[in-house]
Order: sequence, then C-alpha cells, then structure tokens
Amino acid sequence: MGDETPRRYILTLTCPDRTGIVAGVGSFIASNGGLITQAAQHGDALHNRFYMRVEIQADTLPFYLDELRERFAPVAKQFDMEWSVSDSSVKKRMLVLVSKLDHCLNDLLHRWRNKDLHCEIPCVISNHNDLRSFVEWHGIPFFHVPVTPDTKTQAYAEVERLFREFSGDFMVLARYMQVLSDDMTQRLRNRIINIHHSFLPAFVGGKPYHQAFERGVKMTGATSHYVTAELDAGPIIEQGVIDIDHGNSIEEMVRLGKDIEKSVLSRSVRLHLEDRILVHRNKTVVFK
Repeated sequence: MGDETPRRYILTLTCPDRTGIVAGVGSFIASNGGLITQAAQHGDALHNRFYMRVEIQADTLPFYLDELRERFAPVAKQFDMEWSVSDSSVKKRMLVLVSKLDHCLNDLLHRWRNKDLHCEIPCVISNHNDLRSFVEWHGIPFFHVPVTPDTKTQAYAEVERLFREFSGDFMVLARYMQVLSDDMTQRLRNRIINIHHSFLPAFVGGKPYHQAFERGVKMTGATSHYVTAELDAGPIIEQGVIDIDHGNSIEEMVRLGKDIEKSVLSRSVRLHLEDRILVHRNKTVVFK
C-alpha cells in the first residue's frame, strides 16, 4: 500500500448473523454520499456469525473519522456489532521484539525501508544486545531488556512501559524466544503477533524443527498467530509449508524453515496493518 493510494476509511465489523446487515451498512454509507471502493463479507453458518470489511473513499464523505464513528454507532448498536473504523493515512506504530536470530527482523526492516509495510517502527526491544548496531543503523532506537527467571515480572513491565511510551499500536515477536506474561497478553489481546516455526497445532513450544525431524514429517512450516496466555495456541493469522523428506537434516530443515518464517510473518503483519483480520473467540476471518 503506497502513499499514492487515495485515503480510505476502513470499517470492520462482526455481529450475530441476521437479515439486513449489508443493507444497513450500505444504506448508511450511501445516504452520506460515501463511495465504497472495496467490500468483503463472510457468514459463518455454524456459529451464526457475520463478518464484514468495507473500504470507503474518505473524501466522498462530508465529515471526518470521529464524526463517522459517532454517526455509525446507532447502526452498530442496532445489529449488536463489534466494530472499528481506521484511517488508511494514519500509519500504525509497530514495536518489534527479537532475541538473537535476525532473519525475521531483517526482512521486516527491509520491507519497512522499501515502504512495503505501511507503518512506523518506533523502537526494537531485545533480551540480548547482539542486534543493537544492526537496528541502530536503520535509525531505530534499540532497547536491551534482559529476561531471567528471576526478573521476568520487571522485564515485561518495562516492555509494556516502552510500548505505552512509544504509543505502540501492536507488537511483533520476530523470533523473540521468551514467553510473555499472561497479564500483558490479556491487556494487549489481538495486538501481539508471533511467528512460530512449525505448522501449528503440531510441535508447540521449543525446538519444533527437532520435534518434526524426530517425527519424520514430510512437510514443515511456520505459523503466525496472535499471542494468548496459552503457549502457541492463539488465533492463527497465516501459515506456510515446505516439502521435506528423510534426506533432510535438522540443519537443512532450519535453513528452509527460515524462508517460510519470513514470508508468513510479513504477510500477517501486512494483513494486520490493512485491517484485514477479524477475530472472534480463538478464530480469525482474514479478508485477503
């Protein structure tokens, strides 16, 4: 999404499915002169749930974002919606957490510098100092927050303090090899994206490539998901796989897996930035 794209308001919503939702949303936009440039919807018959994402060309409406929210609120109440509206011209602020492995971080920073990711990166936080010079070369502040079994409470309090200080919108764990506190994952629900180097729900936790090797699987992959208190069990955003066989060593599986991890993570970040992910309970609906 480049800067030349016309400014849009992006409305996302989910609610109990019933007759008239699309008509209600469309009539509201049309009655105010709004032009819909993109729309997607999904009805989940099993759970009687409806999901919708609508892009509105901003300059076709006679009011700005705050008034749009105020005017749409009665429609949302009528249909018992969980909803939000964002402005495509306002870049989301993405804090990145990383440990020692740099492949996912390097890919994100490369895409950010090339304007492939429409966001700000106000800082990078790590439990090691190894990547400081690399991050600072990009002109991004780097914060070393060590994590030990005895200091986890203080460390995660500092991570969350930095998130608030830098007005973060969401976090990305770019191979951050620590388990966040339950309290923080609850407070930042659906605002922390993790990349796990296996095709979940298989091989949860540490050393998934080793687990996959021992199991003799014929494909391996990576999974991006929102972080919850349950380890590697949050709502899945994006996945990717690659074929392997009995001739692949663990080292080869790790090397092949890194490419999948990078692409899966960058795709999920872009989907989040463009408000294409709707979450209900522990499941996502992703409008690609």
